[in-house]
Amino acid sequence: MLAKQKLDRQNVVMAKNAEQQLGIKLNWLRAAVLGANDGIVSVAGVVIGVAAAGTDSQTVLVAGVAALVAGAISMGGGEYVSVSSQRDAEISFGRNKHQITARPWAAAWSSLVAFIAGASLPLIAITGPWQGISIQATIASVVFALALTGWWAGWAGKTSIPRSILRNVSISAITMGISYGIGSVLGVTVL
Repeated sequence: MLAKQKLDRQNVVMAKNAEQQLGIKLNWLRAAVLGANDGIVSVAGVVIGVAAAGTDSQTVLVAGVAALVAGAISMGGGEYVSVSSQRDAEISFGRNKHQITARPWAAAWSSLVAFIAGASLPLIAITGPWQGISIQATIASVVFALALTGWWAGWAGKTSIPRSILRNVSISAITMGISYGIGSVLGVTVL
């Protein structure tokens, strides 16, 4: 009987440790996927919108770099603040430092680095040597990158990969379409 009680306690401890590790992994995964997707989509939206307005490639590059820098800092800072609030809530509900799943700095760096990596692709695609088809090249590269991040998110999270890819690509295609439409309709440079 004593051996069974000891085994039950060990199982409870193992289950709690597994739950805590899952919480830590999910925070990191969420921050990385959000950062990469936001970097890809927001910078693609900016550069496609600015390019559709008929501006020169230098202006598109400046707008893209500004969007990359501002977005990366915003994502890193936003993740730090958000996850710090989560950590504070966990502490206020009585969790000790070993039970807390929120890791503000890990989330901040994960999001910032993923944003930069994601944002680099549309920036390179729109300013590459293929200026005659730069918008089309950007759209193609962005759809590929979003499919890749959708696959990675599904794989890392052990969920439906096709659903994750479809969600990433469809939401982002709408965003790029709206940005392109606004740039085309306005057709002016405000710089």
